[in-house]
Amino acid sequence: MSKRLRNSEVCADCSVPEPRWASVNRGVLICDECCGVHRSLGRHSSQVRHLTHTPWAPTQLQMVQTLYNNGANSIWEHCLLDPMMSGKRKANPQDKVHPNKTEFIKAKYQMLAFVHRMPCRDDDSFTAKDLSKQLHSSVRTGNLETCLRLLSLGAQANFFDPEKGNTPLHVAAKAGQVSQAELLTVYGADPGAPDSNAKTPINYARQAGYHDLADRLVEIQYELTDRLAFYLCGRKPNHKNGQHFIVPQMADRNISLDLSELAKAAKKKLQSLSNHLFEELAMDVFDEVDRRETDAVWLATQNHSTLVTETTVVPFLPVNPEYSSTRNQGRQKLARFNAHEFATLVIDILSDSKRRQLGNSMISPKEKVELILKSRSGGEGLDNDQPDYDSVASDEDTDKEPPSGKDRTKSLDSDLSDGPVTVQEFLEVKNALSASEAKIQQLMKVNSNLSDELRLMQKKASKLDKQSSMPDSDYDNTTNDYEMKDSGRRGRLRSSGWLGESSSIPELDDLGAEPDPALPSTEDVIRKTEQITKNIQELLRAAQENKHDSFIPCSERIYVAVTEMAALFPKRPHSEMVRGPLRLLTSSSFRLQGECRKAAPPEEGPGPDMQLVTQQVIQCAYDIAKAAKQLVTITTKENSN
Repeated sequence: MSKRLRNSEVCADCSVPEPRWASVNRGVLICDECCGVHRSLGRHSSQVRHLTHTPWAPTQLQMVQTLYNNGANSIWEHCLLDPMMSGKRKANPQDKVHPNKTEFIKAKYQMLAFVHRMPCRDDDSFTAKDLSKQLHSSVRTGNLETCLRLLSLGAQANFFDPEKGNTPLHVAAKAGQVSQAELLTVYGADPGAPDSNAKTPINYARQAGYHDLADRLVEIQYELTDRLAFYLCGRKPNHKNGQHFIVPQMADRNISLDLSELAKAAKKKLQSLSNHLFEELAMDVFDEVDRRETDAVWLATQNHSTLVTETTVVPFLPVNPEYSSTRNQGRQKLARFNAHEFATLVIDILSDSKRRQLGNSMISPKEKVELILKSRSGGEGLDNDQPDYDSVASDEDTDKEPPSGKDRTKSLDSDLSDGPVTVQEFLEVKNALSASEAKIQQLMKVNSNLSDELRLMQKKASKLDKQSSMPDSDYDNTTNDYEMKDSGRRGRLRSSGWLGESSSIPELDDLGAEPDPALPSTEDVIRKTEQITKNIQELLRAAQENKHDSFIPCSERIYVAVTEMAALFPKRPHSEMVRGPLRLLTSSSFRLQGECRKAAPPEEGPGPDMQLVTQQVIQCAYDIAKAAKQLVTITTKENSN
């Protein structure tokens, strides 16, 4: 970190001098105490990095420096500039971490309580689309703080302008705006997204002669697998030479035959995951790598002559409210892997990422991005000598203390396994595969009560009217923030070539969309949802009774009901609030058909793993029910206005 940035700086949250940490997505510098609170919020809220003990991309560091020097903190504290209006006060260095600083930081970054709201009038309302169009125009300039302000208000980093035929990142790349590109990608912009001419931001940066920017965008596109590889072996692939993956080898090969066989079975489960479930697992492991690395830096930089209280420790991944409870539980269980076990899991994710990338680039009907095609000949060959899985912490360890900082090391040959792994134990870590008999019962109960809940929603429409009259509420802004980042990471995974699901699942957000008409009536949506719910109940009953031959007809009826429900909505909805659940609804029904077909007995050879098939069927059914309920809520709120 340059001295010019740090000499006279103070913490953005409590004004302690010489802050040593930065929140990348907020564009602020923070002190050690406030950093502990930021970390407890999770990466979906604040992405923290140490200024000197963490490796930085120079352009990303320059972006943070520019934002801080140009008053980015005033975006998050706008209402505090006038204490008479806000009734709030900023935390100060003398305040206690808990509850003073903690409550202030949560209000500031989680609830966005002090962000300035655009005026919302009948003749001059600022929608997410309006903000996104402003962002689209602003990124061609160097005014970073303006773009950060628009993003904080709900502008979409991946917004596709149907008139211009591209996204803000295309504009920034073509104009050579490096810092703007860094900011957009932090908020989820996809460097591999095609424009109306099938060109990516990487293509435009190269054509305009900004080769360093193009190379940086390639690095961002492979951020997930690069970070996992660097965590294990301290180096990254050479993307300029067409090498896009590094798959390290385990140092310890002294594993018994029995454990090896079980590990191979676990690996087979990993390879059989759908792209959707595999990408979720990969993102969760990425977040756990970030937690472990940041935790190691945190412990190494603390003054151990003073007491480091338990309240500043983040022993496992914080809850992301946008994820299901099952997924959050699976994410937290990752902290129970010792170094050897976790390294094995990371290696197998890297191996399978590469396998999927190579397979997709060979079978895809569409032309891949040039850098993806090059990786087929320039990347490393797949190693047939696959690593084995070590043991996974058992459920009896749940109440034990989390591993200490000294146990969270990158050593690949320490922390030898303490017992053989079972398939069930390994599946527990896979958030999407942790469905059990209890979840089946719970899901059936949810679906059996869904119809009653939908009818109650109509009665509560008058109450929702008051809440829905506040489009810029703290919750809506926070939800948009989460959705932007997660959808952006998914886009990067697909555009980097090792997820091919986007080419096989029908998309609803076609690019040349006209303004869509009014949403359907709440009664029509409820009626279709009840039909979907009834069909899901039949499917879950068949799953519970092991009637696997009923899977296909049940999935066909669900698909028909989903198609009829989707037909009620505009063909190309411009609202992300509608488009997201609608996309989840249709893609989940499409995936459900594929999973149910796996239940059919093969003409020859061994049959499928019905436990795995059933769990994935249940997950798809849950996603469908969740999306349908979201659409009912949205139409109820909109039609009550």
